[in-house]
Amino acid sequence: MVRYQVILAYDGSGFTGSQRQANSRTVQGELEKALHKIGWTGRSVIMAGRTDSGVHAAGQVASFDFEEWSHPVERLLHALNAGLPADMAVKKLQPVHAEFHPRFDALSRSYRYRLFCEPTRNPLRERFAWRLWPKVDGDALKQNAGIFLGTHDFAAYGSPTSEKGTTIRTVTKSEWRQKPDGEWQYEVRADAFLYRMVRRLVYVQVAAAQGRCLAKDVRLALKGQGKLPAGLAPAHGLSLIDVEYGSLKRK
Repeated sequence: MVRYQVILAYDGSGFTGSQRQANSRTVQGELEKALHKIGWTGRSVIMAGRTDSGVHAAGQVASFDFEEWSHPVERLLHALNAGLPADMAVKKLQPVHAEFHPRFDALSRSYRYRLFCEPTRNPLRERFAWRLWPKVDGDALKQNAGIFLGTHDFAAYGSPTSEKGTTIRTVTKSEWRQKPDGEWQYEVRADAFLYRMVRRLVYVQVAAAQGRCLAKDVRLALKGQGKLPAGLAPAHGLSLIDVEYGSLKRK
């Protein structure tokens, strides 16, 4: 029996999240269906983390145990992709050491959020980015992003992932960049994230960049003080882009 790591990409528009749910179409469920088509007899794949309904991914990670594959690994990748729906794909597949765990072995995770400012609807563009109006103050976005760097209690920006879980996280990257077409992209990397933390971070930064709250309140919220507007950025602008690990070599 060999443990494999797969890196998945998917358009989250047609999924009710990544984790398997009864009577719902999920990323995990579709991956397991594709595995069963090629003879997999396991009960469940393991994923690096959950993504909400509508959230996309370019670097979601999963693992599964499978009997020794007698063909090149590339053929296993192609066989899996042949059984997957058009809105998801395995980008990379490799054998890893038997104790590898996509969630607990992760050193960091990175997300990207996309938004643009236009007064009227843009149906094609809005599939993967949040349309905003009135427009944001780009300088405020860039300046406020740095508030989140370092180790803080992010209780005001998300919920624990377990009943007794901590809300302390370490953010090592938090920055906004504007593309030539006017789109703003926010990239954030941390050791782990709270439930809906990235969407909350984006929403609050946008609120400050539109003048709906003060930068000092964004900072004070990390100390359990200040008052922030309620809300989350829409799921469709968010993508999980990378999960970082140490050595994955088979022992």
